[in-house]
Amino acid sequence: MFQPRKLSIALCALFLSLSAQAGKLSIVIDDFGYRPVEENKVLQMPAAISVAVLPNAPHAREMATKAHQGGHEVLIHLPMAPLSKQPLEKDTLTPEMSSEEIARIIRDATGKVPFAVGLNNHMGSKMTSSLPGMQKVMQVLNQYNYYFLDSMTIGNSQSIPASQGTHVKVLKRRVFLDDSQNEASIREQFTRAVKLAQRDGYAIAIGHPHPTTVRVLQQMLPSLPGDITLVRPSQLLNEPLHQGSGPSSQPAKPLPTKFHAPGVCKVSKPLPPIPQSRAVDLIIEHVSESKLIKQLGSLF
Repeated sequence: MFQPRKLSIALCALFLSLSAQAGKLSIVIDDFGYRPVEENKVLQMPAAISVAVLPNAPHAREMATKAHQGGHEVLIHLPMAPLSKQPLEKDTLTPEMSSEEIARIIRDATGKVPFAVGLNNHMGSKMTSSLPGMQKVMQVLNQYNYYFLDSMTIGNSQSIPASQGTHVKVLKRRVFLDDSQNEASIREQFTRAVKLAQRDGYAIAIGHPHPTTVRVLQQMLPSLPGDITLVRPSQLLNEPLHQGSGPSSQPAKPLPTKFHAPGVCKVSKPLPPIPQSRAVDLIIEHVSESKLIKQLGSLF
């Protein structure tokens, strides 16, 4: 006999099981504070898109405030010394700086970027690869309630070892969306971030408020796969940390697609219909064997 209540319970359990397996994608847009026109377009995107604001940018306070008011998560995009020689932002952290100087710079940045809940590095391959330098940074951040998002501008970043003994939680960037300003390349990197989230459970992608990047995001965000959820970086703090994110200069390895259409399956004769009661039993049987339901069962 068909039991509607039994079916409802089975479908709810199945929904919970599928939701728990959904991939989480976090997108952070760096370099906020210099280009209000493009940045305002970013702020019209879903609130889960987060922004990282350069403390000494002319529109830093304005854009951080607008982002927060729009529900976006705000990070301090703190300049750190690169290995390459190039013009540096004011108050760029270097490994040789004293703890006092690093503390002053971070304190000043906190005042210039209101509502920040995290901090990530702008450039920084020289700084983040220095264990003594990053230990000083983490000791200062330990006085704040910030997480650290490692932009992974170099493969041997010391952010995780440096955070040992502190309360600072570390996240890692997996994909740079726009190392190239070619639209096709940005689309490819966005797709890669989605596939990483599907394969590994979550991924963090970093982009910049370039017109091309903004245009690609406007076009691709509405068509995210149903098994991908946009999240803020802070929603990933309790996820297992990926250790394998290398520097952006390394070529991206192709990822297998998650689904391949099997083609048309033809049968020689019609299959007999499955009774409703048996269909419900099959759903319950499948769901009851899922890892999530077994974990829930152990709690009650």
